[in-house]
Amino acid sequence: MRFKSAFGTGIAVAAVLWSASGLTAEVVKVGVIAPFSGNFSGSFGAPFRQGIQAYVAQHGQPAPEISIEWIYRDNSQVDPQRAKALAQELVVKDKVQYLAGIMTTPEALAIAPLAQSAKIPTILFNSSTSIVVSKSDYFVRTSNTLPQVTVPIARNALKRGIRNVITAVADYSPGIDAETAFKKTFEAGGGTIVESIRMPLSATDFGPYMQRIKIAKPDALFVFLPYGPPTYSFVRSYADSGLRASGVRFLGTSETQESDLQEQGDAALGLETTYFYSAVHPSPENKAFVEAVAKLAPGAMPNPATVSAYDGTHVLYTMIKATAGKPDPDGALSAAKGLSWTSPRGPVRIDPQTRDIIQNVYLRVVERDAAGRLVNRETETFEAQPDYGLELSRK
Repeated sequence: MRFKSAFGTGIAVAAVLWSASGLTAEVVKVGVIAPFSGNFSGSFGAPFRQGIQAYVAQHGQPAPEISIEWIYRDNSQVDPQRAKALAQELVVKDKVQYLAGIMTTPEALAIAPLAQSAKIPTILFNSSTSIVVSKSDYFVRTSNTLPQVTVPIARNALKRGIRNVITAVADYSPGIDAETAFKKTFEAGGGTIVESIRMPLSATDFGPYMQRIKIAKPDALFVFLPYGPPTYSFVRSYADSGLRASGVRFLGTSETQESDLQEQGDAALGLETTYFYSAVHPSPENKAFVEAVAKLAPGAMPNPATVSAYDGTHVLYTMIKATAGKPDPDGALSAAKGLSWTSPRGPVRIDPQTRDIIQNVYLRVVERDAAGRLVNRETETFEAQPDYGLELSRK
């Protein structure tokens, strides 16, 4: 605590001296686009904001002579055209130097031409399809790609003797990415995909799918679904249909993220997923992060979106400090490429070629902690995982 107090005092004194010198502080505007209302606000919008605020609370402004003005814009639905319009308004009217946030792949793809033509460095806090970052030289991603978190669970399933799997994914780009990554990796290792099921994003009744799976009797079910109510329904249907009781393993990625997990109840117990973050990750950095979020939002538990925003803010600070707060898009990107640090999720690095994050992926099992909360307990670590999308596309 003494260190933090001295650090804060030092910034305050430096700021006073800077002001007294008569020089004008640089104010850097950052536009954040996310669902701050609507069905996805609890899974993405609020966590994005909490991640940003936790980083600022811990680190202050980027420098005594540089401050950030955060401008938040609400895109409550999955609406690429509105996301594009909001980005244009932020760039043209509000004169932002950076963009951040962005929940889905279609929204990121809609914004990419603007980021490219206006040279606006954009930190993607989500959007998990492999191709996204390649669509603008000014995109940097601090979340994950679906192949990055799917390849490890396919390899792990083979190692544990699982040989027959049915895949069941949401029928949109991330789901297809996940299906492709699992299928190619699993089959290359000698496994068999019994059936590949693609479910509409609007699906709410999963009973018919469970019946098909029950008849086929696979060793396991590989699932990809987006955060939110559809996942609750799928998980409950998996348990209620008797698939869990009959020994069909549930293998997934993001289906048990923290802001949804408590809603799933006992049906989630024992679910196995591979992902890049758990709120109970055992490290001092994560402990401090969880505590910072709890101070800002009592009762909140960080989820992967929270840590992606937190780390995205770290990248933004690095870019802003490297360019002294001045508009210098290419200088900002140079500062981000190859950047490495210790995150609440573990060691991470921005790949200098792809501008995607390289990170540990963890095998997690849902358990109850001492307080009775459902948590993702990490049981195995797959170190320094890259995006496997390009490699898989060549196979």
